[in-house]
Amino acid sequence: MRIAIDLRCLADGRRTGVEEYVTGLLRELFDRDETNEYVLFYNAWQGELPEDFTWMQEYPNVSVKRFHIPNKILNGLLWYLQWPKLDVLCGGADVFFMPNLNFAAVSDQAKLVVTAHDLSFEAYPETFSWKRRTWHFLVGFRKLCKRAALIVAVSHSTKQDLMLYYRIPDRRVTVIPSGLDRQFVHINRNDPELLRVKEKYDLPYRYILFFGTFEPRKNIKAVVQAYEIYRRSLGDGKEFVPLVLAGSPGWKSDEIFREIEVSPYRSDIRLLGFIPDEDKHVLYNLATLFAYPSLYEGFGFPPLEAMACGVPTIVSRNSSFPEIVGEGAIMIDPYQPDELYRAMATILSDHAFAEKLSREGMHQAKKYAWDRTAGELEKMFRYVSGI
Repeated sequence: MRIAIDLRCLADGRRTGVEEYVTGLLRELFDRDETNEYVLFYNAWQGELPEDFTWMQEYPNVSVKRFHIPNKILNGLLWYLQWPKLDVLCGGADVFFMPNLNFAAVSDQAKLVVTAHDLSFEAYPETFSWKRRTWHFLVGFRKLCKRAALIVAVSHSTKQDLMLYYRIPDRRVTVIPSGLDRQFVHINRNDPELLRVKEKYDLPYRYILFFGTFEPRKNIKAVVQAYEIYRRSLGDGKEFVPLVLAGSPGWKSDEIFREIEVSPYRSDIRLLGFIPDEDKHVLYNLATLFAYPSLYEGFGFPPLEAMACGVPTIVSRNSSFPEIVGEGAIMIDPYQPDELYRAMATILSDHAFAEKLSREGMHQAKKYAWDRTAGELEKMFRYVSGI
């Protein structure tokens, strides 16, 4: 079987949830499958495949078809003319797999399979810039899903959204949860990596952590507001745990930074910015608790990563969180900062409870592994192609 995979989502070189999904999934898929032939479609006007992803070319049954068509021209052709057919550009394929939404046209000879990570642009359009909303409108994800032979949803929550917003029949959506990278594990307290990262970022001995893109949907303002309630509850002179916020700026991040700047506890709020992959799991391991009150997630990697590292975790009681975190995290109303504060205060003050939550979180996180995701996806490719 010849499987073409769209890698255009890697062209920006960022490491968001989609990039984590593509990297983790394809590495495991190529490791386990030496039978099928994989052709990777990549287009970028300037530059080659990002260096972080050149490992994909090391497999004998994997090849890359690179194109240097300006994206505006390619997207315009795909939108107006439904041409060129992407599977044809790849030299033909039994299955054309899109691990993220994008402009696309596929011939009748290839079965189109699309991954739906979430429908946040439908559920919370106000959390996207007008430019991103226009892009989503032009891509026409509804039409793409209706054209697909099968849709992969990363959670049951995303499947329900597909059925609700796009009226996709149940039988055409398969839930295949994402996995976790093997680096996210609980580290021994004597591991020198802990000291290296602590000194690199000048981290306090204990801290409350948020890690994610700085954008409205992540609800970072609620974390700051809950932290302010926590500090006021202690009174002056009492020992406190600082707040550490890590991640890259996104849309409307200026508003979030202004909220932080005017906080009366600004001096105790640390901003770390971008964190490279080799430091992520250590940053989690050093944290006292992890707070992630996002307004909506189709899957949500950061809470699971924190749980896998043994960090007591707090998430929102919405979208995919209940099914993903199970009993391994505290769930709160993301619109109620005082509820987030109470969860934070409980973890910080009750050591036995924090230890119990840590164990339950690690147990829950073990359910998510890329080898399972890749195995299910490979079976699905065979099913849609009839092989």
